[in-house]
Amino acid sequence: MKDRYVSLGQDVALHSETTSAATVVDRARKAANLPIKVAINGKFTSQRLTGVQRVAHELTSALSRLLPVYQRPMLLMPQDRRDEVVFAGVPRRVVRRFRGVLWEQLTLPFAASGTTLLSLCNVGPMLKRRQVLMIHDAAIFDLPEGYSAGFRLWYRFAFALLKRNVRHIVTVSAFSKARIVARMGISPDNISVVRNGVDHLDRISSDYSILERLNVTMDGFVLIVGSLAPGKNLARVLAAIALLEHVLGDVKFVIAGGNNVKIFGTEGDRAREPAKNIVWAGYLSDGELKALYENAACFVFPSLYEGFGLPPLEAMYCGCPVIASSEGALPEVCGDAALYCDASSVDDIAAKIAYLMGDVTRRHAMCLKGREHAKQFRWSDSATELLRVLREIE
Repeated sequence: MKDRYVSLGQDVALHSETTSAATVVDRARKAANLPIKVAINGKFTSQRLTGVQRVAHELTSALSRLLPVYQRPMLLMPQDRRDEVVFAGVPRRVVRRFRGVLWEQLTLPFAASGTTLLSLCNVGPMLKRRQVLMIHDAAIFDLPEGYSAGFRLWYRFAFALLKRNVRHIVTVSAFSKARIVARMGISPDNISVVRNGVDHLDRISSDYSILERLNVTMDGFVLIVGSLAPGKNLARVLAAIALLEHVLGDVKFVIAGGNNVKIFGTEGDRAREPAKNIVWAGYLSDGELKALYENAACFVFPSLYEGFGLPPLEAMYCGCPVIASSEGALPEVCGDAALYCDASSVDDIAAKIAYLMGDVTRRHAMCLKGREHAKQFRWSDSATELLRVLREIE
């Protein structure tokens, strides 16, 4: 591992007697940033575009934009892929036979033979050794009650093999790196951090028709985004809203998102209690969500666990003041641009919402500060760092 950080000249001097000429030439090629042969696990192209899949799409596209055509990684996709979600300019190949897990574990390794496989969505072919794997968090170990028994069993089995076989791990925050080291027993030297970007919002057109459909007006609602998984803390948010019912008058609370019962079980459904000031928006298009970010008085994200936390960063990018919990990677990602609440306290969540809704000047200041903070997170920077990792391990 240490040779990775030794300069080419020092390396040749130290090993001139034992290193073959072919090895020296290979190291010289890497130092010159010559092409590397990489394929991307495209299983995500057949899935709903949620947080993890968003990261995979954006990194795949950013890598292609960063490199000349002849160096771009090949995106290997299953036959049930959704072509419309793959960006133009990304080289792609459909690999037929099987779907889902069987495609990833049995078909993909053969299709990626002779390349370094980049798997960006927490899991990849368990027996593929020449592989870089992005693990977004260690929630399956840290917050097991948020997942069904079958999902927990599958992921623990997969991680047990993957941590032994893959060449390198990439994750999205220093927090996630620390938790992966602690829970999976992987050396920190074998894990690199590649942060998410947020500037994908630049190419999304706001769909303001959502305001009429939900019957909300600018600054007249609080926005909450997330699934009904226990880790998203929706039960406490609903309890906080109940406390504010007679405090904030006509202010509405828009809850966007849904849940996957196969993954999260049915616990989240019990949190869904009726209330006259709550608007359940369900799944939204990117344009609809951007319009809500731009028009909400504030965004509330009191998650109990986040490996990164893209929604509050998206809200900041759109000029929406953010109330976030101080758990997981959220302080690392949001910095001093958010107002933090105690995720375990219904009273504190309610108090922070009431405080921010009652102070227009503070909201305006947070809007400006949040925009500037979010500009630091660009997908081109993420792809540049990922490319550095790929070149180092070749």
